[in-house]
Amino acid sequence: MYISVSGLEDERFIRPLQLNANLFFEETSVVFAEKEDAELNLKFALAVDPSSAEIKGVLTDQGGQELFSEYKAQLPAIGEKDRFKQIKNAVVRVQLLLLEEWTGITQKWGILNGVRPTKLLHRKMQEKVDREIAHQGLHEKYLISREKIALMQEIVDRQLKAVPDLYELKKEVSIYIGIPFCPTKCAYCTFPAYAINGRQGSVDSFLGGLHYEMRKVGNWLKEHNVKITTVYFGGGTPTSITAEEMDLLYEEMHQSFPNVEKIREITVEAGRPDTITPEKLKVMQKWGIDRISVNPQSFIQETLKAIGRHHTVVETKEKFQLARDMGMNNINMDLIIGLPGEGLPEFTYTLDEIEKLMPESLTVHTLSFKRASEMTKHKEKYKVADRNEIGKMMDLAEAWTKTHGYFPYYLYRQKNILGNLENVGYTLEGQESIYNIMIMEEQQTILGLGCGASSKFIHPETGEITHFANPKDPKSYHDSYEHYADKKIKVLTEIFG
Repeated sequence: MYISVSGLEDERFIRPLQLNANLFFEETSVVFAEKEDAELNLKFALAVDPSSAEIKGVLTDQGGQELFSEYKAQLPAIGEKDRFKQIKNAVVRVQLLLLEEWTGITQKWGILNGVRPTKLLHRKMQEKVDREIAHQGLHEKYLISREKIALMQEIVDRQLKAVPDLYELKKEVSIYIGIPFCPTKCAYCTFPAYAINGRQGSVDSFLGGLHYEMRKVGNWLKEHNVKITTVYFGGGTPTSITAEEMDLLYEEMHQSFPNVEKIREITVEAGRPDTITPEKLKVMQKWGIDRISVNPQSFIQETLKAIGRHHTVVETKEKFQLARDMGMNNINMDLIIGLPGEGLPEFTYTLDEIEKLMPESLTVHTLSFKRASEMTKHKEKYKVADRNEIGKMMDLAEAWTKTHGYFPYYLYRQKNILGNLENVGYTLEGQESIYNIMIMEEQQTILGLGCGASSKFIHPETGEITHFANPKDPKSYHDSYEHYADKKIKVLTEIFG
């Protein structure tokens, strides 16, 4: 779809208009120029004064049909950056309404394309805004549907039930530990993940750097009496390393981190069933790991082969049962809606198989075409379901989880996600992942240790967010882990004092 835009001179409008158009069409090109051969022409007229911005839009298609929309946004006395954001949202709102009318497609998330929509509702809760007023404000400002606002509220309520002191944890931290190795790399993946076979030298040097980071950061936390809320071992696949390496890593955690026995939750994402062994499960039990993930993504064997997951459906079931038999009583499983070759019948079958296992939590992802993934680079090889069928699969997931006693407890969205939908974590009563709540709602600092791990520092007084990430490849990490550990200590000192 080729869309020409006129009447806007500021290049900062291009990207939001492009993202908005991508909600409706694949392979959209938005340019600032009047083009006769464009499939759609959008003309905007802006009238901006110190207190308001009035936007008028006209959409013209190749058949000569014209559609009109307008909106007047009030501009409070705010800084220039926030002022432009308000004007940009008003322009995007007019564009959205025009495209909805032209296509007949309603965007349930309105103009919102951020990762964490529930943060908006949490902010209103913290400001003690009446619930109905908060809902009306979200609907009017962002055009979010009542259905999605109700989902947001259900999730916020569930989070506050699971973590009643959620808004008071700003002076604590959570820790993410990234292990950048996997048996193989999945076609949809853009995480730091390197096939572990033949890389023992890289693994050894990486683990040396990781132990150093854990000691350095742990000592600072002890000295400054900063508590740890949760620890999450992710990756890659943290169970790709050997049982002996895992044992030493968890021993380091207990020696380096303050008051490990008081940490609310320690998770290991044992996502690939082909990495789970009795020996590794014994090590996790030994060190008090109380939550793991065993991720099938799908129970269709042909799908697993197509996306590069070399475990079998039978192996997933066997490893889940092994973990259960060895006392693991808080197991998560991940599913992905819209994997290549899958439609409603295949997803129905996968849910039927999940019903036989009943994990404590279930995360339902909608496939996202991430820019650097194998799947995105070779889209022609990976046929996925259309928008309508993707929507039906999500509806089925919502109905299935409700019927089986699961509650939605966290939500996030991604760019280029199929059907402009969302990823939702569901849980049985009382089995919420506290780490998932903390990382999504940005209520405290998350320290990223290890290869490719991102740190997000949140000032406990101002709420200001500072990001930086460790190198993604093991060699670069090995060459610079001391520098990145020192950098974390410097920022921690600045924000915590």
